[in-house]
Amino acid sequence: MAGTNRLLTLLTDAQVRAFTEAGHWRDQTVYALAREHARREPRRVAVRERLRSTTYGELVDAGDRLAAALDQRGLRPGDRVATWLPSRVETAVVLLACSRGGYVACPSLHRDHTVAEVAELLTQMRAAGLVVQAGYGADADRSDIGEAVAGMEHLRFSLQLEPPAAGGVVPDLPPAGTAPLSEDPNTVVYLAFTSGTTGRPKGVMHSDNTLLSPARALAADWSLDAASCLYSLSPLSHNLGFGALITALAAGAELVVHDLPRGASLADRLRETGVTFAFGVPTHAIDLLAEVRAEGAAHLPKLRGFRISGAPVPPVVAQGLLDVGVVPQSGYGMTEAGSHHYTLPGDDPAMIVGSSGRPCRGYEVRIFAADDPDQELPRGEVGQIGGRGASLMLGYFDDQAATESSFNRAGWFLTGDLGWMDEAGYLRITGRKKDVIIRGGHNIFPVKIENLALRHRDVAKAAAVPVPDGRLGEKVCLVVQARSGKSLDPQEVLSHLDRAGLSRYDMPEYFVQVESLPLLPSGKIPKRRLVEWIDEGRLVPRPVRFTRGSISRTR
Repeated sequence: MAGTNRLLTLLTDAQVRAFTEAGHWRDQTVYALAREHARREPRRVAVRERLRSTTYGELVDAGDRLAAALDQRGLRPGDRVATWLPSRVETAVVLLACSRGGYVACPSLHRDHTVAEVAELLTQMRAAGLVVQAGYGADADRSDIGEAVAGMEHLRFSLQLEPPAAGGVVPDLPPAGTAPLSEDPNTVVYLAFTSGTTGRPKGVMHSDNTLLSPARALAADWSLDAASCLYSLSPLSHNLGFGALITALAAGAELVVHDLPRGASLADRLRETGVTFAFGVPTHAIDLLAEVRAEGAAHLPKLRGFRISGAPVPPVVAQGLLDVGVVPQSGYGMTEAGSHHYTLPGDDPAMIVGSSGRPCRGYEVRIFAADDPDQELPRGEVGQIGGRGASLMLGYFDDQAATESSFNRAGWFLTGDLGWMDEAGYLRITGRKKDVIIRGGHNIFPVKIENLALRHRDVAKAAAVPVPDGRLGEKVCLVVQARSGKSLDPQEVLSHLDRAGLSRYDMPEYFVQVESLPLLPSGKIPKRRLVEWIDEGRLVPRPVRFTRGSISRTR
């Protein structure tokens, strides 16, 4: 173990040498990379919002000024600087300031967090700096973050921004002056908290190099460069959106953030900004396809790639993008290891539609037995996915026990995801280990049911969740959102699942149609919340029983 930034991490000198000699890591921080872009083309747009565009020159200048302000307030290398912001350029400013000064940026405070939850996270990370937007958050109408943090002795810098408007970037900051310059790309620069669905959120620590390694690989594999225009449908507070920002910086490209008002056309925004590559989760792709199809013969002339991550890509969604001329990058990644797995533009369409691709340069994946993390499985067998490489986190913040328990004895990080690899190394995700529904000892994988349900012409979104059963332990409940104006007959949906190839042993035994499925800021469907709603009686599953040729509802 090595202590860097006064934070206990997994990093060793041997790893630094190995990854550097292999070319996966470089002697360059995120700040130094952005500064290089600014010197070459200071007027090139770095981040575009609906009302503002910020050039690389302006971005680096703002990062310099914020770094100076943090230094003047007594922050020291290793101190944490949190942001509670919608997707706006100041998230990038804070990142550059932290990379320059040796501080740690924590942008993973989300829109649906309450003031109390944010205050708890600030206390957990012992934040020394905070940048927020006025009136932002789940309970901004009745709670004030300023009041909540007033007594935090560890908080030495606080900046409140107004909602974005045409104008400069953080104009209230003083001139840059002579702030200290950190040039070590192997210290902690990024702290991201996991969703915390199983307890206290865990803080994932990354260095400049662990962030940039997969971003550089992705940019090279998909020919992203300074002429590219990237668009993130995921918020910058989420790891996928933040990864889009890092990829844009790695390529010297423009990043367009998703800040459209409700009801505005995403397809129009992609066209008018000339977006060439997008980042999002399956829900985002589903919504974009629905809009494009509603337009009839509409097309997206410049959009040539769409990274879909955060959840397994339903094959019908991947095929839908191909049908409108967009090559999906079916990907697999996580906060702990970045966007390390994806398909390539030249892959066979069957692989793009049916797999999550292969690992990027600098990363390896193996499959281990779900009940024995030290037993590696052969190709073709389903087990727990393990990984290691240049994009892997440096550990969990202030949680050595969680860090050590996440690895097997051979040093492979255990993801908690289940999948299998074919002989060519392409990965197929079958679900989360913790999401598997166990009915009378039979393992049922929700993602398979969801993918088949989405093939139904009137199903817009779907989630398969467990319902407790006194005899069998659990049964499957299918929760669906219909396409606009449609009403779904559960009997017909089950018949569709049967025709699509779902085993009768995996067939849902409960059904719920909702007007709208809830979404996390990342765009994922929060299945745990659906289970809670069922437990609380807010959702009332309707019992159904499938028999081939006829489907009856049980009473």
